[in-house]
Amino acid sequence: MELLQFSYFSRQLGGVTGIDVVDEMLQASKDNFIEAEKQNPWFRSEFVNLVKGNALQLPIEDNSIDVAAQNCLFNIFKHEDLVKALKEMYRVLKPHGRLVLSDPTGEQKMPEALKNDSRLRALCLSGALPLKEYIKMITDVGFGTVEIRAKRPYRILDPVNYDTDQLIFIESVEVCAIKDPMPADGPCVFTGKTAIYFGGEEYFDDDKGHVMTPNQPLAVCDKTAGNLKALKRNDLFISESTWFYDGGGCC
Repeated sequence: MELLQFSYFSRQLGGVTGIDVVDEMLQASKDNFIEAEKQNPWFRSEFVNLVKGNALQLPIEDNSIDVAAQNCLFNIFKHEDLVKALKEMYRVLKPHGRLVLSDPTGEQKMPEALKNDSRLRALCLSGALPLKEYIKMITDVGFGTVEIRAKRPYRILDPVNYDTDQLIFIESVEVCAIKDPMPADGPCVFTGKTAIYFGGEEYFDDDKGHVMTPNQPLAVCDKTAGNLKALKRNDLFISESTWFYDGGGCC
């Protein structure tokens, strides 16, 4: 489905690349493309280039991809392989290219019995990381900007049905990691915070590239939100994270 969605916006021969390690999945995609051509006049199978490969060694040239997408990357792999997969994604993206991710996250410690259950890991239930750790793994491989696009309730792992002595609440997070240069003072992470200046001057300038006019909201990254809050001005409002960010940021 993702390949079809990308094709809709690209509509170029070979404009979309799909990678899978399983031959049967590649063949199923080819079969589905034939049906998609019948149901969608705009679609041609040649829009998609199917390639056999795996996430740990992508058969893609360096700096050649505009947008990469992956579901449940964090929950399928264990730590060492996850780092390799993220580095591969970073390698193939063009400068300012985007990696779009959707993964379950959880703030509670996952019991080792669940963490090592391969069946639950394949179901994207047992590899959930705390969000801060999730973001750090992304920025540690070099992504200078990370946007939290959405965060929603996802699942409950309960003692009756799972090997745990407490309820474990899991959320689903949608993230866009951008291959921007890493700022000297650390990555820009947008979690949906907003700054509003409501003073009496024509504008407020923090001398760091952020100019605000009265009562006009400005989406800011968490780093900038912290810096503005540290000014302790009584004419600046900084919201909490909404976990829904849709662009138009400060940095």
